[in-house]
Amino acid sequence: MTTPNAILLLGHPNVGKSVLFHRLTGAYVNVSNYPGTTVEVTRASTRFDRQMMLLDTPGVLSLPSRSDDERATMSALLNEKTHCLVQVGDAKNLRRTLTLTALLAELGIPMVLALNMHDEAAARGVIVDIPALAEELGIPVVATVATGGDGVSELTAKLGHAKPPQALLHYDRDLEAAIAETTAAINRLAPHPLLAARGLAILYLGGDAQVAAWLAEKSGEHFAELETLRQQADQRTAGKLAPLLARERTEAADALATSAIRRAAKSSPLISQRIGQYVVDPVWGIPILLGVLYLIYQFVGVFGATTLVGLLEEDLFEGILNPAVTDLVNNMISAPWLQELLVGQYGLWTMGMTYALALILPIVSTFFLAFGVLEDSGYLPRLTVIANRTFSMIGLNGRAVLPMVLGLGCVTMATLTTRILHSPRERLITIFLLALAIPCSAQLGVVLGMLGGVSFTAVLIWALAMVGVLLLAGFLAAKLIPGRRIPLVTELPPMRLPILGNVLKKTGGRLQWYLIEVIPLFLLGTFIMYTLDKSGALPAIIEAGEPLVSGWLGLPKEASAAFVMGFLRRDFGATGLFAMAHKLDPIQAIVGMITITLFIPCFASLMMMVKEQGTKVALGMVAVIVPFAFFIGGLFNIALRAVWS
Repeated sequence: MTTPNAILLLGHPNVGKSVLFHRLTGAYVNVSNYPGTTVEVTRASTRFDRQMMLLDTPGVLSLPSRSDDERATMSALLNEKTHCLVQVGDAKNLRRTLTLTALLAELGIPMVLALNMHDEAAARGVIVDIPALAEELGIPVVATVATGGDGVSELTAKLGHAKPPQALLHYDRDLEAAIAETTAAINRLAPHPLLAARGLAILYLGGDAQVAAWLAEKSGEHFAELETLRQQADQRTAGKLAPLLARERTEAADALATSAIRRAAKSSPLISQRIGQYVVDPVWGIPILLGVLYLIYQFVGVFGATTLVGLLEEDLFEGILNPAVTDLVNNMISAPWLQELLVGQYGLWTMGMTYALALILPIVSTFFLAFGVLEDSGYLPRLTVIANRTFSMIGLNGRAVLPMVLGLGCVTMATLTTRILHSPRERLITIFLLALAIPCSAQLGVVLGMLGGVSFTAVLIWALAMVGVLLLAGFLAAKLIPGRRIPLVTELPPMRLPILGNVLKKTGGRLQWYLIEVIPLFLLGTFIMYTLDKSGALPAIIEAGEPLVSGWLGLPKEASAAFVMGFLRRDFGATGLFAMAHKLDPIQAIVGMITITLFIPCFASLMMMVKEQGTKVALGMVAVIVPFAFFIGGLFNIALRAVWS
């Protein structure tokens, strides 16, 4: 056991657990209006008792656990020294909430039920009889609106009165016999200090791998006895053991919800409901999506990448800070090599910090703000629905669109957020596609700026090339990587006006991550470039790459340097090509930007790939991406010259 006196927040995705966590602790976690944000267990001391720890567990679609999110939550139930549970439920969907409550009741842990978003339920004509529900369950039930703080003080007061819920599940004779046999065996072979053996038996018989692993560890060589009981029960139900167990939970939840819900007079749909319907409408959904993307481009690509970058890079850094730092270093340090390391062409300040703070920070800041607005408004889960059919062609479901969209801001962070996907296969495919064909916002701004100056046709060719490569590479990866596609199961939250405080907190948390995680990688990458340059390896690499760059891609030999710089940052490479735009004809501009976009992920992204997938897998991806980028670039060089000749 790891944490004494722990309170576990537990519930379905998108019911407001993370908002409630912030209300009860004052600590910030990534509060979002789409499922899957909280992927790991987050803990902090509570405001009302600093000796008490509150754990925010990942959202569970259902138990027994199937996804990584659900396994993490089940692991917390098994391994934390839990004082009580707080199940956070959606008052608008009481049946779904009570389905989980029914199973938690069998685990025998004291708990409180927080029915969140009861204001939205009332607006839809759904009124829950809280006292009647509390009496039926035998536990405290509190109506809350976490975003506004309503009911939070009452919830805090009720924690001292938490108790195990009354049992809701009553199976038929054969199932009860199987549960009783397994319960007795667990009590004898692997009793849990906190969880009731009956609840563990139901989860184990239902196929929960996390519970099975825990029982196997605790029972040792006697685990075979438990496996025999499970197999016998499965045979008696003709292989339908898990569905039969789930059906009883659903029926019990339906019966209780029906008795606890009172419906007000039906009112006309709220404006937010109408907007939510239009967003996923087959006719209106795509135009709305295009409009949203255009607004994001204006805010991130124009305001962030042009206006703010100009102010920071040209006016602040190049005009004031860099000259001042250079003078300070030259006056205080006499060693030429150290001066150059700090403020030279590949200096830690003049390149590493300048690019990290003056170029990338304003772009990712505006993107994080825009992304936070989309999260808090409820638009992003609807985007997963819109994208689901297209993503099915590449072995993914619409949920993968979330890290893809985030990758347009920063591929490094997007790689980290692939943890919201349910299977290792989905994460592997998505990380590969992010590394291959998703340009970060900085690079995207450079690409659009350069090709937009050539012609709209040039922009269109580049865009179609990226979409085509994304679909082709995803299709091939889905065929080659073993496993199955997991269907999209998501709950659409209500559309609402974003709460400024939530958006700013999310942006602040992500920027903190950027400063802590990414800037050191910038500095390390800059140091590597400095070392390669001083050792003579960098000029040699550029020289060796000239035949490929000039011959196959048809670019000037000077473009070799851009691809070397692209390893440090993709946008560095794109900027290198942009700087020599006057030397490039339209075909060279298109070929150069296609190749540099598909080229090796930047150093920071590579490090994140290593962190998420391991060194072997990350290097394997690089070994595929680099030749593939040059291969595609060369094909476009040949094809475009054949067409335009």
